[in-house]
Amino acid sequence: MKNKSNDFKINSTIDDAFSMLEKGVYRAIETYSNVHRGTGHFSRVTTHLYEQAREIILKHLGFSKSEYVVIFCTPYRAELLKSQLASADYNSVSGKDFGLALGVRAVAVTKKALSNVIPFHTGGGTARLMAPDWIVWESAPDKFEAGTPAVINIIAFARAILIAEKYGRDVFLNYQPENITVNEILYHDDFEDLSGIQLLEKLKKVRFGNQIEVPTKEGLKPFVNLDYAASTPTFKPVWDVVRRVWQQSEETQQEIIPEVKSICAGFFDAPLVDYDFVFTSNTTEAINIAADNFCRKNEPDCEPVVITTLIEHSSNDLPWRMVPNGSLLRLKADKNGFFDLDQLEKHLSDYNRDRLFGKKQIGLVAVSGASNVLGTFNDLKEISRIVHKYGVRLLVDAAQLVAHRKINMAEWDIDYLAFSGHKVYAPFGSGALVVKKGLLSSDTAELERICSSGEENIAGIAALGKALLLLHRIGFKQIVAEEQKLTTRLIQALKQVPGIFIHGITDTDSKEFNKRGGVVIFHFKGTVSSNIAKKLALQGGIGVRYGCHCSHILVKHLLGVGPKLEKFQRFIVTLFPRLQLPGVVRVSLGIGTTDEEIDTFIEVLKEIANKAAKKSVRNADSNKSLVLPAKEVKNQIDEFVGAATSAVFYS
Repeated sequence: MKNKSNDFKINSTIDDAFSMLEKGVYRAIETYSNVHRGTGHFSRVTTHLYEQAREIILKHLGFSKSEYVVIFCTPYRAELLKSQLASADYNSVSGKDFGLALGVRAVAVTKKALSNVIPFHTGGGTARLMAPDWIVWESAPDKFEAGTPAVINIIAFARAILIAEKYGRDVFLNYQPENITVNEILYHDDFEDLSGIQLLEKLKKVRFGNQIEVPTKEGLKPFVNLDYAASTPTFKPVWDVVRRVWQQSEETQQEIIPEVKSICAGFFDAPLVDYDFVFTSNTTEAINIAADNFCRKNEPDCEPVVITTLIEHSSNDLPWRMVPNGSLLRLKADKNGFFDLDQLEKHLSDYNRDRLFGKKQIGLVAVSGASNVLGTFNDLKEISRIVHKYGVRLLVDAAQLVAHRKINMAEWDIDYLAFSGHKVYAPFGSGALVVKKGLLSSDTAELERICSSGEENIAGIAALGKALLLLHRIGFKQIVAEEQKLTTRLIQALKQVPGIFIHGITDTDSKEFNKRGGVVIFHFKGTVSSNIAKKLALQGGIGVRYGCHCSHILVKHLLGVGPKLEKFQRFIVTLFPRLQLPGVVRVSLGIGTTDEEIDTFIEVLKEIANKAAKKSVRNADSNKSLVLPAKEVKNQIDEFVGAATSAVFYS
């Protein structure tokens, strides 16, 4: 006779395990930002959680932190890494081992074994510093974690390990799901009857991180997230999809994949009969896959040439440098980030029509749809017309475009498009390469490995689909109007800050202004950008980015860094790897940004720029007792980070 009491205890334990997992991940999403290089409280918390996850993995495997380093990979990238290692030098663990399809592999490798391993995917944070003709690589593990990793999934994985150590390794494997339909998971939410501005206003209220208070010099204040270009926060309807999918049967999970492909096809005007959808972990992985595919398709008697531009993120530059026997051409760009289309056509005619360079032939043009530095939207339709006139393929890095402008792949005749979910309010480790049918490699086994790797992260795919549905329901007419209003407010206010230099289009009344998005960079002459960014966090609880933003060539060009200084920087960085180099402060907006957040930012920035905090109204003599010393605030921030980490992993 079946023991019902025992079954109840088992089910109760499993329910407790999932409840603990959801609670921990929820806390991580509340303070989510991109890892590393950010100055805000949220970036510090997320980075600490991410690095803490490595330590949890090492402890679980019984390895020493002094001898091993953990590298987080997708299943596909894990195989590429392990192929360069001896079996005795590594061990790995997977989310699937615990019954959770997170798309995460943690590979623990001996540090000495990594010294001879070359980066198998490049871009994102893999380079410490780069110039047009050289690269200084980061050290491990960053050198092998190209692009933004599946941060939330990795945190969830580490949390699941801790739970499994308490309740048993099979605690998630034994779960018996109560299935709900794919239609209910993806298309139903608390706001399903709303669209347009009404939906947008509701989503702002359920944006994760909304009204989280953080310590500043003037006490606790709501965190101001102005770092959307690095990674976007998410909304409750997207999180609801993720937690539901984690607890569905494998059959239901598999049904999600074709449905999200259908959603993507409609969103990008990329009919399923004409385009393939390959799910990846991020834009960087997607472009690396495209670059690997490009290598395989090259003719034996051809020396392949790829055209990129001055404005590219390293993820759309470094992979093309790795093409065997290939070369790279970069289009010039003006000070606003618009690249030279006359130069593009001349290169194409010289190489492909007139064959002035012998075996060298342009096979691909790879451009950003929007700059992550200047916020510029280039004319993809016109670029495509020129490119295809000469029988060349077009790849678009759409990481900074998808959430902000409508994309019409079929109409614009785009061959490849790469993007990330974490840039479109779905930071759960999924992205995609959308490619015309017939362009991917004929190596069926390799393609299957790539596809199965991306499709392991079912919840991430579902989150991506849900986020695109929400953007579609708001409508790009409304999204563009909202972001243009916010960007206008930001730039007009920045112009009133003394001593500031704003890059890119600043005339809010010009015809070109609608060709820029809510990414704005600036610097103060004689002031290090990292100091400005850190003061914004310390004084106002404001999260921004500083540095070169993985677009080293462009930022150095904007700052007037010539070849001699560039070589000197290379020398200095080699000697002192942690040294901060000159850069710019970046403020970036999204549909979750409010007028009040921009006003707070401007108010604090003016105080910093004027160096007159003691004379301002907010810090008048009568309020001096309310202003805390910087050291005390830093201690409070450390406590905030520690408490947030404990709430995620140990509560």
